[in-house]
Amino acid sequence: MSTVATEGSTRGPAEIVLVRHGESLGNVADRAAIAAKAHRLDLPANDEMIDLSEEGQRQADALGRHLGRLPAEERPTVVISSPYQRARSTAERALAGLDLEVLLDERLRERELGIFDGVTWYGIKADHPEESDRRDRVGKFYYRPPGGESWADVVLRIRSLLVELQARYPGERVWLFSHEAVILAFRYVLEGLEVSRVLALQKEEPIANCSMTRYADRDGALELQARDDVSAIEDESAVTREPSHAEEGDQ
Repeated sequence: MSTVATEGSTRGPAEIVLVRHGESLGNVADRAAIAAKAHRLDLPANDEMIDLSEEGQRQADALGRHLGRLPAEERPTVVISSPYQRARSTAERALAGLDLEVLLDERLRERELGIFDGVTWYGIKADHPEESDRRDRVGKFYYRPPGGESWADVVLRIRSLLVELQARYPGERVWLFSHEAVILAFRYVLEGLEVSRVLALQKEEPIANCSMTRYADRDGALELQARDDVSAIEDESAVTREPSHAEEGDQ
């Protein structure tokens, strides 16, 4: 059950749809690094500037065609994206056929990994064993890498964003383009999940690129209607997910 009340359709969005960005060059590099047990990803850009792969572009375009086929009463009325290039590009390509502005909100950005940006779990274990030990002591949800954010930090910005969405967009169909960790943070807040459950979901049910997780107002609360829905893209592009053993990040 949702923990965020909306008091019927008079308060808060009528619908929130969470879209993970299409496959990125970082996703491709991450899979290659994990396969090679490399310590770092081979990437030329910082996390903010990582763009879509060719497959990710196809996924975003397929989502756009899906949106174009929806009846007017089911299309988004408000679109907000993470400012990170892979999410912004996904939103812009998907919305190319609709007369909607893509708004940007930094609270939808990926979880910041600080000094571990671009470092694989193999690299952390080998080169920073003291941080690996500290993470084990503190616990994954509250562990904050040097210069980065904990999962709890991401949850705090999502709580802030939800309050603003409720106040600014009553009755609207709000689509948010973001990242895996952020979508899981939404699930944690909206569904009242236990910490252990939301962390298990990252490994057990990795979120597909360009998938949709949908919540709708039901009797004053936002309730989950669909999660990790890839029906919009699966007939036109590959469905891609992170390796289930990946420990950190969503490049």
